[in-house]
Amino acid sequence: MRILIKNIKTLIQTDDGSRLKVSGKSMGHLPHLNNSWLAIDSGIIADYGKMEDFPGISDWNQLTVLDATGKCVFPAWCDSHTHLVFAGSRESEFEDRIKGLSYEEIALRGGGILNSARKLQNTSEEELTQGALARLNEIKSQGTGAVEIKSGYGLTLESELKMLRVIKRLKTLSPLTLKATFLGAHAIPEEYKTSKKKYIDRIIHEMLPAVSKEKLADYCDVFCEKNYFNKEETIQILEAGMKHGLKAKVHAEQMSNSGGIEAGVQCHAISVDHLEYASEQDIALLNNSETMPTILPGAQLFLQLPPAPVRAMIDTGLPVAIASDFNPGSSPTGNMNLMQSLSCINYKMTPEEVINASTLNSAYAMDLSSSLGSIAIGKKANVFITKEIPSYSFLPYSFGSNLIETVILNGVIQ
Repeated sequence: MRILIKNIKTLIQTDDGSRLKVSGKSMGHLPHLNNSWLAIDSGIIADYGKMEDFPGISDWNQLTVLDATGKCVFPAWCDSHTHLVFAGSRESEFEDRIKGLSYEEIALRGGGILNSARKLQNTSEEELTQGALARLNEIKSQGTGAVEIKSGYGLTLESELKMLRVIKRLKTLSPLTLKATFLGAHAIPEEYKTSKKKYIDRIIHEMLPAVSKEKLADYCDVFCEKNYFNKEETIQILEAGMKHGLKAKVHAEQMSNSGGIEAGVQCHAISVDHLEYASEQDIALLNNSETMPTILPGAQLFLQLPPAPVRAMIDTGLPVAIASDFNPGSSPTGNMNLMQSLSCINYKMTPEEVINASTLNSAYAMDLSSSLGSIAIGKKANVFITKEIPSYSFLPYSFGSNLIETVILNGVIQ
């Protein structure tokens, strides 16, 4: 399919494709072209430029022309942290929190992750697939073009493999670019509460080899937190995953400062996520690494946690990515437009910073910034066109509004 988008009010995040991430003060700069055009051919970005320099087209056959007068064109959002394969919702826990129970108290009563695990173990692959596909279609309509999906609601060999097989199938059913993460170390099953070492042994010696054999995951993740997995256990599991070719990711410093960032940096994690309780020492560690700090503003809002120290991170030269943490317990939405609004309001990020954090930097957190995350010739044509808006800042400003009009993934209008 050949597509020409003409008369674009502003074409956002334009570059030559050489940037893999945006760090520090550079996050406040967003390259763009006003009054521009964008050409797509065979699923990739073929060319772009200003309307005054438009070369014209001699062969208009089989060319779809879209007029974007008054509208902006963005690279599709990349969402580098979700749990969107799940069975059933957890609104009863939402009510428990309203009544004063903490996330930890709900978990200790058998709720939280273990609640989702019980539901998932009794749900078929087909049901999980159809539920997840509906969620993928929802976030696609909100401008997301790439998404990472974790296991971790299985907590048995059979159910973890079931989740990862669902993700593998979704790659054939959805036009979104998908990455899969093995998160067997998401929680400790009830039967291992007094013998956590035995569960870790199962992860390392049974689950990881099985995941590797079927080539079901790109990454290995661990929830490094008190009452879950400590820093030493996190490193042990991540190093075992690395032996099977799985890059590291870490749920880090969400409820307390538990050493997740230290573990992630030591294991060359591609990202460390949450970060509400990151310290000055953690920020210094990240500044000497290639690990992407990733914030999850939906979970921070839903659980009423303190915001991660984003300004300190950026001001010391770090890059920052934004992801949705779409899951049934602590962030039941994958709307990346809302995540950007929350980041502006609660983390004091600028519109330029949140757009960089949701495109190129979040693509980096999935090893995708060489093919996604910016408008560059040769990159995959994952873009969206807004409704008529006064500026790109209007998108995070207008939280709660659906301002996305047309989504194009792999060069195909959705």
